[in-house]
Amino acid sequence: MSQYLVLIYGDEKANEAAGQGQWDDTMKGHMQFGTTHEKAIVGGNGLQGTHTATTIRPEGNGFTVTDGPFAETKEALGGYYLVEAADLDAAIAIAKDIPMPFGGVEVRPVQVY
Repeated sequence: MSQYLVLIYGDEKANEAAGQGQWDDTMKGHMQFGTTHEKAIVGGNGLQGTHTATTIRPEGNGFTVTDGPFAETKEALGGYYLVEAADLDAAIAIAKDIPMPFGGVEVRPVQVY
């Protein structure tokens, strides 16, 4: 089995505008995803909104620390699952079950050193 990181991206503004009902439906979807794929899920978490992000970049002999995400985009990283699957196709099949009403997911193999 290989491990894959499934990154969940979404439009924070669209999610907020959709209201509590959409939030509740999305959370129910994640609970169902967890139940359906509990044997494949190694870990995962949601992330606080981009307004809580801090970016650190090397600059000269030091670092620059700024509030906010590294890049401003319409869709921001909102969470992730680490899953085990036989191959990329199996990981993609698992990822398709993740609720993503205002975005999408990215599936990437974990590099083993």
